[in-house]
Amino acid sequence: MVVNNKVDSLSYDVEAPPAAAGDTTPQPPMQHHHQPPQQRREVLELHKVSVPEPRTTAKALRQRLAEVFFPDDPLHQFKNQSSARRLVLALHYFFPIFQWGSEYNPRLLRSDVVAGLTIASLAIPQGISYAKLANLPPIIGLYSSFVPPLIYSLLGSSRDLAVGPVSIASLVMGSMLREAVSPDEQPILYLQLAFTATFFAGVFQASLGFLRLGFIVDFLSKATLTGFMGGAAIIVSLQQLKGLLGIVHFTSHMGFVDVMTSVVKRHDEWEWQTITMGLAFLAILLLTRQISARNPKLFWVSAGAPLASVIISTILSFIWKSHSISVIGMLPKGVNPPSANLLTFSGSYVALTIKTGIMTGILSLTEGIAVGRTFASINNYQVDGNKEMMAIGIMNMAGSCASCYVTTGSFSRSAVNYSAGCKTALSNIVMASAVLVTLLFLMPLFHYTPNVILSAIIITAVIGLIDVRGAAKLWKVDKLDFMACMAAFLGVLLVSVQVGLAVAVAISLFKILLQVTRPNMVVKGLVPGTQSYRSVVQYREAVRVPSVLIVGVESAIYFANSMYLVERVMRFLRDEEEKALKANQSSIRCVVLDMSAVSAIDTSGLDALSELKKILDKRHIELVLANPVGSVAERMFNSAVGEAFGSDRLFFSVAEAVAASQCKPQA
Repeated sequence: MVVNNKVDSLSYDVEAPPAAAGDTTPQPPMQHHHQPPQQRREVLELHKVSVPEPRTTAKALRQRLAEVFFPDDPLHQFKNQSSARRLVLALHYFFPIFQWGSEYNPRLLRSDVVAGLTIASLAIPQGISYAKLANLPPIIGLYSSFVPPLIYSLLGSSRDLAVGPVSIASLVMGSMLREAVSPDEQPILYLQLAFTATFFAGVFQASLGFLRLGFIVDFLSKATLTGFMGGAAIIVSLQQLKGLLGIVHFTSHMGFVDVMTSVVKRHDEWEWQTITMGLAFLAILLLTRQISARNPKLFWVSAGAPLASVIISTILSFIWKSHSISVIGMLPKGVNPPSANLLTFSGSYVALTIKTGIMTGILSLTEGIAVGRTFASINNYQVDGNKEMMAIGIMNMAGSCASCYVTTGSFSRSAVNYSAGCKTALSNIVMASAVLVTLLFLMPLFHYTPNVILSAIIITAVIGLIDVRGAAKLWKVDKLDFMACMAAFLGVLLVSVQVGLAVAVAISLFKILLQVTRPNMVVKGLVPGTQSYRSVVQYREAVRVPSVLIVGVESAIYFANSMYLVERVMRFLRDEEEKALKANQSSIRCVVLDMSAVSAIDTSGLDALSELKKILDKRHIELVLANPVGSVAERMFNSAVGEAFGSDRLFFSVAEAVAASQCKPQA
């Protein structure tokens, strides 16, 4: 393209949008031929479309892979450093405890000790409750609140994340394993499968972090997670009706209909003592939750309420000694026994443990990283997602060998940890130490703890996962997201947790495919008083240029959407020609593709542009491209497409393309 080539612009009439009946909105002024030429002509200088500096194939591939797998450039800190300094930086990178530990002081210790003891008061009753949710012995929940936090404090990059069992992962593991093995009839086999699934979850999580594939977790959209967690929270709460009502023979299914049917059919097993105690403590727990929500300074009220409820209910149960209220019973004292010998990697249940591990691994990663990033943004520091995946994965792999099941960062405990003033990950060590003291000396005290209080604690914890406001916001902002949310919600509620999770993943993938295969394309017009061309739908004052169709492509052009691009442009062309015919105006002579939002293009996309050019050439309509970005221009000039279009069909901007088309004589 010739630089400094000048053309006359703004010397054409623009088509004002027709005024609707009764519309009193002032219309933009139209330009008329009788205006003096000097008042409506401007000289517009054409600019050459530049191509990035040529790169070798190896360099281009290396840069592309670096952007995919190393967007944070983790090796930058090692540049121009001595060998000793690099060793120190490597220790800081792989073991963040060396970084914050070197700057530790007694003032930070006080804050971390207070925070650690506070979250321990919440972690102990929650650990016992969530193990029950996973159909595991209650002691496993305490084991899982001891070893994993210690490992995370060495490897984790979040200062605020409090590690332990969580409700959703516990529910999914319990429901998936229970379909194949009964925890009551085959407790040892069930325990083996739980530990093996935890090991596979850790392998999956650590592999994602090591291979820097963390973006895979982002395939679960917030909309589908909102629906999934809301449905799971209701299912969890309904499952606790067994404990709240004192029912002995309860359904093993998770569906809403099955659970409610079992509750009605077993009404003769309801125990009024259990119901009274459960409802009373549930009301207290919900009340303390409201108090802390309205006054964040009183966070300790809801944080300490579960442990206080356990203590009070245990005392009451010991005094009454009523057979109508079932209790936990004797729990073994001592630290975590090794469980590596229970891991099983052969037999008919391997596929089940792998599937369960991947499902629970994805959910726990999603929750842990989301919670870590939330509090990191509040405190103005960064959390490395890939390092978090490796830390969570390694702690689950190690935990599976130490009688622990799937753990991650808990939102409720992390919120308490943050509110209690934690400064570093040492609060996890303090919490683990408190759990260790409980395991060694305090286990006999839980003998008379009622099961109903555990059900009340679980309901209180998961009820916050039902995000009604979030769902209402989805309806207001994006109807498709709302439909995805409700599909996941109903899938969990009416069928099963696994089906709900599968629906959530499927809808997320479908939405991505829909956006890729059907990219947004708009017809553009000139905004009066500017040289900017914008969507005529978004900017109602924008006016179309006679004889020129301007189409904006707002997506990368790939094999999946290349044919849609051709079809959509032809539909736009048909509609514009019909409008021109009705208005007795000249037909379209030029189609301008605004490529400014096209971030990438592949060979199929290039072929689609060539095909579109051939179709329009047969109709004596010129196709020109405006403002291709660097990578797109590079691929065009390296292919036959660049030669086919030539320099006279590639323009620096839409304004220059329109001006050039207006200066060409009509055929």
